[in-house]
Amino acid sequence: MGMTITEKILCRHTDLKELHPGMLINARVDIALGNDITAPIAIAEFRKAGGLKVFDRDKVVLIPDHFTPNKDIDSAQQCKFMREFAREQGLTHYYDVGEVGIEHALLPEQGIVLPGDLVIGADSHTCTYGALGAFATGVGSTDFAAAMMTGEVWFKVPETMKIVFSGKMKKWVSGKDLILYIIGSIGVDGALYKAMEFVGETIGQLSMADRLTIANMVIEAGAKNGIFIPDDITKAYVAERAKRPYSFYNSDPDCQYADVINIDVSGIEPQVAFPHIPSNVRGISQVGDVKIDQVVIGSCTNGRIEDLRVAAGILKNKKAAPGVRLIIVPATQGIYKQALQEGLIEIFIDAHAAVSTPTCGACLGGHMGVLADGERAVSTTNRNFIGRMGHTGSEVYLAGPAVAAASAVLGRIAGPEEL
Repeated sequence: MGMTITEKILCRHTDLKELHPGMLINARVDIALGNDITAPIAIAEFRKAGGLKVFDRDKVVLIPDHFTPNKDIDSAQQCKFMREFAREQGLTHYYDVGEVGIEHALLPEQGIVLPGDLVIGADSHTCTYGALGAFATGVGSTDFAAAMMTGEVWFKVPETMKIVFSGKMKKWVSGKDLILYIIGSIGVDGALYKAMEFVGETIGQLSMADRLTIANMVIEAGAKNGIFIPDDITKAYVAERAKRPYSFYNSDPDCQYADVINIDVSGIEPQVAFPHIPSNVRGISQVGDVKIDQVVIGSCTNGRIEDLRVAAGILKNKKAAPGVRLIIVPATQGIYKQALQEGLIEIFIDAHAAVSTPTCGACLGGHMGVLADGERAVSTTNRNFIGRMGHTGSEVYLAGPAVAAASAVLGRIAGPEEL
């Protein structure tokens, strides 16, 4: 019997000839990732277990992106602890303020993660890298510590759910809308511990940015990982970034799927996830009159140059509505620089936006845009749980960059066709 792309990648990282869903395996990792929240815990566990040297200084990656630039003394101490460990271990991939980006945008951009890789990260949105045709999933800090020591991690092989996209997307519909639509359809546990494999004729219409967005949010459906079969778009993206060998995998024709979901994207309009769960999704035509106080455009979900171009195209020669705080967060320094060169930053500033250096701060309610009691925000981030971006009495509405930008101008949740 054949194997899915997820099963093939997992198998190639073991000494097994084949495997099947439900098996418990030990697998070799290509990249082990931590950030300024999760890595200090893992480093402490690494020390406690007697760790002296990481298994491979090229494969352990530390990214201080959540509370950086440091928002307070505690976050400064966290980052100092991680920085000193990175120096001690001579890690190849450690990026500090001024060169760092939001981890799940930076690693693909820099060619650190590649097709066919097995990637673990002490961050739930590590699943982003499945867009490249890699197996990527989040783990706890203790698993990350063990991987830093041994270069291995254990898994239960997941079943695979196949999502087949067909049809042509409407104007303003993006990868964010497709994944919100799916989560709204199957629920936050609809893919629990499954691999979500995305295929179909529509895939060719999706840029790498769209694919990264979709893979980023599969965790919000409970999935273990999300993955795309590499194609010409993947090849073009990877060819100019890769500095080491990589492999393209496909699913066998006779592989087994736990479920197959067919989606005609031509009927999907821009989507909005209402509080306080990502599955509480409505089409933009069903939103109603929802006044807002803040808009955040950025994050590991939608902070790429393609997202900023969409937002700038809507915001050009317009201003954020009175009383609306507009915050733009390019996901990496490279994206920031490109946006500057293309004139996008000037458009944002003219629209009365605050433009931030790359940081996860606003997304998790840490800094750079914390919400007060009773405030509402439209955000291109990935979670809208109670208190996610600030006070427990605040509300977060998730949307793509087109809806976010239009909402900033109109002062209420709205699609760009209303401008």
